[in-house]
Amino acid sequence: MSGEADSPPPVLSASAAPPKSTLWRSFGWAFEGLAYGWRSQRNLRIHTAISVGIVLVGLWVGLPWRDWAVIALTMGVVVAAELINTALEALVDLASPGRHPLAKAAKDTAAAAVLCLALAAVVVGALLVGPPLLARLGLLR
Repeated sequence: MSGEADSPPPVLSASAAPPKSTLWRSFGWAFEGLAYGWRSQRNLRIHTAISVGIVLVGLWVGLPWRDWAVIALTMGVVVAAELINTALEALVDLASPGRHPLAKAAKDTAAAAVLCLALAAVVVGALLVGPPLLARLGLLR
């Protein structure tokens, strides 16, 4: 074995800044994860399609800025939960390639968390977009 492999990593002083490319590489890896989620997860594409529909309806009915903030946050939380679920599934598959009751419990519970958030997003959408949509359609006075 060479001495290089056994030596500890260099210690950066408090004034030493990491290389500038580190931030850009981090963004790149995050976008790679987003692309992986998009390619591999049908539900992420479904969440995105529904989000686009809500945005179009929200623009059509003229939602106020505060409602947009709540909707944007809600959409972001659902997408983030779906991506965390995808990461957890990959990690469980790596750690337990065979069938195991605890692996199933971890994957099912993570999927249930996404379902809970998606259902909450439906409620948020109905409460914020529903009344102005019904009024625009002439179904609410």
